[in-house]
Amino acid sequence: MTQDRIPLAALEHGTPFADRHIGPRPAELARILDVIGVGSLEELAQHAVPSSIHERDLVLDLPAPATETEALAELRELASQNRPMTQMIGLGYYDTVTPGVILRNVLESPAWYTAYTPYQPEISQGRLEALLNFQTMVGDLTGLPVANASMLDESTAAAEAMTLVRRAGKSKSNKFVIDADTLPQTLAVIETRAEPLGIEIVVADLSQGIEGLGLGGDFYGVLLSYPGASGVVRDQAALIEEIHAAGAQAVVVADLLSLTLLRAPGEIGADVVIGTTQRFGVPIGFGGPHAGYMAVRSGLERQLPGRLVGVSVDADGSLAYRLALQTREQHIRREKATSNICTAQVLLAVIASMYAVYHGPEGLRAIATRVHRLATVLATGLCEAGLDVVHGEFFDTVQVRVEGQAAAVFEKAREAGINLRKVDDDVVAIACDEKTTRAHILAVWEAFGVTGSDVDAIDADTADGIPADLRRTSDYLTHPVFHAHRSETALLRYLRALSDKDVALDRSMIPLGSCTMKLNATAEMESITWPEFSTLHPFAPVEDAKGLLKIVSDLEAWLAEVTGYDAVSLQPNAGSQGEFAGLLAIRAYHRANGNAARDVCLIPSSAHGTNAASAVMAGMRVVVVKCDDKGNIDMGHLRTTVAEHADDLAAIMITYPSTHGVYEDTVREVCGLVHDAGGQVYVDGANLNALIGLARYGKFGSDVSHLNLHKTFCIPHGGGGPGVGPIGVKSHLAPFLPNHPLQPTAGPATGVGPISGAPWGSASILPISWAYVRMMGGDGLRRATLTAVAAANYVARRLDEHYPVLYTGEGGFVAHECILDLRPITKATGVTVDDVAKRLADYGLHAPTMSFPVAGTLMVEPTESEDLAEIDRFIDAMIAIKREIDRVGAGDWPVEDNPLRNAPHTAACVTVGEWNHPYTREEAVYPAGTGAPKIWPPVRRIDGAKGDRNLVCSCPPLSAYSS
Repeated sequence: MTQDRIPLAALEHGTPFADRHIGPRPAELARILDVIGVGSLEELAQHAVPSSIHERDLVLDLPAPATETEALAELRELASQNRPMTQMIGLGYYDTVTPGVILRNVLESPAWYTAYTPYQPEISQGRLEALLNFQTMVGDLTGLPVANASMLDESTAAAEAMTLVRRAGKSKSNKFVIDADTLPQTLAVIETRAEPLGIEIVVADLSQGIEGLGLGGDFYGVLLSYPGASGVVRDQAALIEEIHAAGAQAVVVADLLSLTLLRAPGEIGADVVIGTTQRFGVPIGFGGPHAGYMAVRSGLERQLPGRLVGVSVDADGSLAYRLALQTREQHIRREKATSNICTAQVLLAVIASMYAVYHGPEGLRAIATRVHRLATVLATGLCEAGLDVVHGEFFDTVQVRVEGQAAAVFEKAREAGINLRKVDDDVVAIACDEKTTRAHILAVWEAFGVTGSDVDAIDADTADGIPADLRRTSDYLTHPVFHAHRSETALLRYLRALSDKDVALDRSMIPLGSCTMKLNATAEMESITWPEFSTLHPFAPVEDAKGLLKIVSDLEAWLAEVTGYDAVSLQPNAGSQGEFAGLLAIRAYHRANGNAARDVCLIPSSAHGTNAASAVMAGMRVVVVKCDDKGNIDMGHLRTTVAEHADDLAAIMITYPSTHGVYEDTVREVCGLVHDAGGQVYVDGANLNALIGLARYGKFGSDVSHLNLHKTFCIPHGGGGPGVGPIGVKSHLAPFLPNHPLQPTAGPATGVGPISGAPWGSASILPISWAYVRMMGGDGLRRATLTAVAAANYVARRLDEHYPVLYTGEGGFVAHECILDLRPITKATGVTVDDVAKRLADYGLHAPTMSFPVAGTLMVEPTESEDLAEIDRFIDAMIAIKREIDRVGAGDWPVEDNPLRNAPHTAACVTVGEWNHPYTREEAVYPAGTGAPKIWPPVRRIDGAKGDRNLVCSCPPLSAYSS
């Protein structure tokens, strides 16, 4: 017995985390490898990865893997190094209370955070309804008819508004005017975005109107803040009339909570209103992620960037939701796209919408009123003590002039655990929010040397700081959804009912090629709601965030090691923003070297459309490089194109492995050709999940890449956002990484300017990726990569005889995803890729990526986290669907009346009324057999075109639900 005893040291740490993250067990992996025709993962790597880039003996210099318990203990230690304070800084970031029912049942619920963008709307009705609530909330509060869902943050929303009114207006001017009383980070992000586009920014004090600027009519738009960065509230109606009279358009940055008390911007003529929904229950989180918003007047809705949820009907005429106006998307319009944003902040938008649903209009007004009354009492107490309060009309922010004593007041407040804001040496700003208390008011008074004042006595004798003519009189949030869920029981059931209408990763694999929907482990997620992380303010002294900044520095170093780059910036808060930042770095590098004429960006025809849109945003001209019949870059055309642009070539953007899911063996040659011509190489890191531990971008010729932490590094997609898109660069580009005016330590002094509003982007979710790398270690990451590649090749091998695999590399291997070609099937039978995608819902499965990167195909990515049983369930469903297709082809079922064309099938459609189809009810809803668990689609196939023709983007009346 003793010789079989397992040593205590081997039992100490239990099952390694990598064994939990990676789905296939050893016997299952052996079966996968046998089907592929290789003896081991290492042999697979030898066959699949080109020898020209394969680093066979690569050992990643990462810490040894920690267990889940150890990693959480380390995160606890790092959290203890932070200093949570009462945050009265403001500047667009406010403390808020996330109701427990929303915290636990949305933010911490995998039913919500593991969902993907609702490209299959029939099985995404829950999150689509939540987003429609969001749009209704924003539209009501701003007083404008159409709002999107959503933007990446307030600052980037302002930059998007700047370009929206330019392309939608008739003015020939290139001048965009910004009121000086605008948040500094918003101004800085706009300036970063404007310069490459040739937009001239004019910053001016507009408190006295626009006539005194001497611009005449030479401006196309104006951005106003309501309230201003100083806190002051001004009536902007007359100014907006001036703007319109000059033929320009007005953009208003509005605090959404204040609009429960203030007259809506849409009521005074605003064309576009933007802002953030952060204070609607979304923690500060050191700057993000937060859902920005954008609302527009009638006539601008088809210019909206980002996601837009619309109302339509399904095949039975029942109300249904889907993403509207998808022809605006980048993969269709490419360099002509209106924006490079291909994602949103869905999870945060859902939280904000549910905050409004839970509180309703009366509750929101009560919160706003309390915030305003606290600010009013604070200001009055300071005035009565003889201090100079700068503005008498405000919502939540008070500025006080203290003549050289700002630093002393600031430090005194910090001694009491409160962060104020030093505007300059003479002025201090104090912002009240939902968590502000009477005790905080007393402590702030004391920091100014004011003692003995009585909060309640001052409250009783003090009028509001909102002018009477700016008080809101119009109704908002009148739809029943904002009145029906006030008890926790009611909201809990509503959230459950919505999530039951969705297929997320907690119920099924989501084999979306290019999107990498893999495990978001609980141990990775756990720390993001800890107050030591979630309550940090991005513009507080950095010593308050020592622990989180250690996570930042660790992650930067680990990502640099994994990719072979020399420096990393975590500021970009989406992959699209990372693309933009990387291209700006290339542009700035060329200009620093006296090569401003280099402005051509080569992009393969197979590339994701955001690449082309990002290049245009960065001031570059897009030239398309052809792909050959195998889907690879056409090297002959590349050589010719490089030669043609020898004097003006700035960069090439490629995706590796390719957008077609193949390890192209010419990648080193591509890099060499571009470098020899004086250009830089940008490798889109969307497919890094097929490369970690095998090859590194920075070692085979790339100069810069963005990395999707919401793909390869386990930050959950959350219904289409949050995300993080950091960039890694070689040393010569490091001086041109993004920086930030409010936190100089967030980037190089010579950087290109901020890309997002917060210095470290969506910092509050960085612990997720930190935990993933910390628990996997170098060997675990490499094993994950190879298992993902093995799973994709297994799918390709098993399905190739039923659905031809469109592209493979040398030896017939794919990378981590494969494209199934349905075009011959459609031509022969009339069954479309849409039919197959919708039919998968009847099997309880989410469809793969549909018609990207090739129309009429399905792109499948199983990831490393799915076990063999789930992968086989998908494969078996696809084979069964092929048998159904064959019956259509044989004439057993008509092309227009078969289980595929009528998919998906709801419970109602098979139980109500007569059944007049040539297949049985059982065949309709139990295609895998009656013993299989059933996920019921809530609606049948949706008529998207009808919804686009009759655009409705807010909650319809209740009568519409029953019609």
